[in-house]
Amino acid sequence: MRTGDAVEIRGALARLRRTTGLPVAFGGLVEPGRLQVRISELSGTATAALRALAVTPGNGLGGKAVALARPCAVTDYSVARHISHEYDVPVAAEGLRAVVAVPVVVRRRVRAVLYGALRAAQPLGDRTLGEAVQAARDVEQALVVREEAAELLAAARPRPERPGTAPGAAEDVPGAAREQVREAHAALRALAPRIADPALRAELLDACALLTAGAQGPVAAVRLAPREVDVLACVASGATNAVAAERLGVTAETVKAYLRSAMRKLGVRTRGQAVVAARRAGGLP
Repeated sequence: MRTGDAVEIRGALARLRRTTGLPVAFGGLVEPGRLQVRISELSGTATAALRALAVTPGNGLGGKAVALARPCAVTDYSVARHISHEYDVPVAAEGLRAVVAVPVVVRRRVRAVLYGALRAAQPLGDRTLGEAVQAARDVEQALVVREEAAELLAAARPRPERPGTAPGAAEDVPGAAREQVREAHAALRALAPRIADPALRAELLDACALLTAGAQGPVAAVRLAPREVDVLACVASGATNAVAAERLGVTAETVKAYLRSAMRKLGVRTRGQAVVAARRAGGLP
């Protein structure tokens, strides 16, 4: 997941430069088990002076942003009075003057820092600061989604199988545990479309397939569209149309349309019947 996190940082820096017009952006992740940020991603830099720089909480502009868990900015880095100056040499080597640092905070913990900078000493306007903050918020949301995906994938790992039962099949899990499998399946289906990383998205969908393995029955010839399965998975977990729409990022009318289509394919008339039929068809655990 750390590689994926770095990819999110890289993309955010490119967006930050594009939306703010700042010529330089850089950033990095908080190192696991260590109270420091390692600058690993550079965009628009002219030297390698900042690469691999370790920023300690409280030190410099980025360290202050980490310690306070809020954005910090200076008009002229080298003479700014409200930051310490441990990193003046690499900052000066890159020729940076006006700098903003924005922490990426996930679940109340700083996970990374994004920087944007000018090579001129001038105030950074509210629009620039706002766009830098938005870039960090985008990363926060992406990391939350990735962590949710990792947790759901862990919950969906194959369980010990019984002879004659497909690995991970829902039939291999009794009672409340089976309901937990079904809840994980619904959450995975709802989460997958939000994953930008195609490899991680494919892994999520593979996990969904694993949870339905061995569920094929006499109506297995029915072919439901992916979104129809998404809607039925939400319905199976007890979600109303409105809740399903919120989970899937669509309108309630769209949910109804997918539900009607699935019911027609399955030859049933109610939501509950559609869920039962979809399970028999192998589309749900």
